[in-house]
Amino acid sequence: MSQLLKNIIRFIVFILLQAFVLDKIPMIHQFVKPYIYFLFLLWLPFSLPRITLLIIGLVFGLTMDSFSGTPGLHAAPCVLICYLRPFLLNVLLPQEKLEVSYIEPGIKSLGFAQYFTYILILTFVHHAFLIFLEWMSFGNFLYFIFKVAASTILSLVLVFIAELLFMRKAKFRTNAA
Repeated sequence: MSQLLKNIIRFIVFILLQAFVLDKIPMIHQFVKPYIYFLFLLWLPFSLPRITLLIIGLVFGLTMDSFSGTPGLHAAPCVLICYLRPFLLNVLLPQEKLEVSYIEPGIKSLGFAQYFTYILILTFVHHAFLIFLEWMSFGNFLYFIFKVAASTILSLVLVFIAELLFMRKAKFRTNAA
């Protein structure tokens, strides 16, 4: 399956999963809301130019906003994590593996510690910015931090469940030169 087709399918699956399954969970809805849709952006190929990544983040976020009825609420955090993603990957990519070019981020391409750090930082940034935009103020700062931390932890659990369910093979990008 081509990379483009695989990413189009992921786009659709993550939007529908978030909009029709995770947004409907009532048990912890008042305090902790599980988000996993942004994982699509974290799994995009390494080779995407920065501007393309930002445009994909904007379109993806606006699509999620159209399903949730919140114009711009999801688009802003998606664009933010797409902006931060290349900087974070440059810091986390192991120097000894530079001769091996992987197609997309994953446990096999980054290693478990670097992949966990990558997912943790971008999940926390996404949730903090999203919750801040929902409130437009910090209000009770401890409540804000607790809500961000709890949502981040729940989302990290879902991300690693998704990682187990969608066992992605670490494919190599070959250089013809």
